Amino acid sequence: MLPISLCPEAVPVALVGQGDKAVRRLAQLDEGGFSVTVFADDPSPDLVLAAGDRLRRRLPTASDLGTHRLLLVADLDEGRAADLALLARRLGLLVNVEDRTALCDFHLPAIVRRGDLVVAISTGGHSPRLAARLRMAAERLIHRDWGARLARLGLLRSELRAQGKGPDEITRAVDAVIDREGWLGRPGA
Repeated sequence: MLPISLCPEAVPVALVGQGDKAVRRLAQLDEGGFSVTVFADDPSPDLVLAAGDRLRRRLPTASDLGTHRLLLVADLDEGRAADLALLARRLGLLVNVEDRTALCDFHLPAIVRRGDLVVAISTGGHSPRLAARLRMAAERLIHRDWGARLARLGLLRSELRAQGKGPDEITRAVDAVIDREGWLGRPGA
């Protein structure tokens, strides 16, 4: 397994689903800034509301999938999910079918997001519940102010680079802020 972070601008996503799982997956994709087209031949009222004008009230065709890079499937019976996964792979898309590890090219981690700080927890599809529990623990440890902390460090890094500072100097400066502020506990403690 190789965890990666995808640039949402470069990876249009097709989401196929009907109900609550599709709504949750759409919220996660929206939070990540992805461009999503939602396909559902029998969408729940909640999915209709969440998807808005991105909803296509049918399953995707090869032509539909050809404009996307990822296919995510939730709330769809195994037969139709397997058929869509096969079609998507033929078109070069990577596929994730929720709760169907054998149909997946990749697994979606449990995520803690604090601004641009993203912590991902993956069990490689073996135990989504463990990943969810670890995510809940991480949410308690990584408070909401970590997004602002990261933004502060990003500004510092940009300023130092603009001054012509090298990687070692930047690393020392960032470490000094982290240590001085005690963000990760006191050094040597």
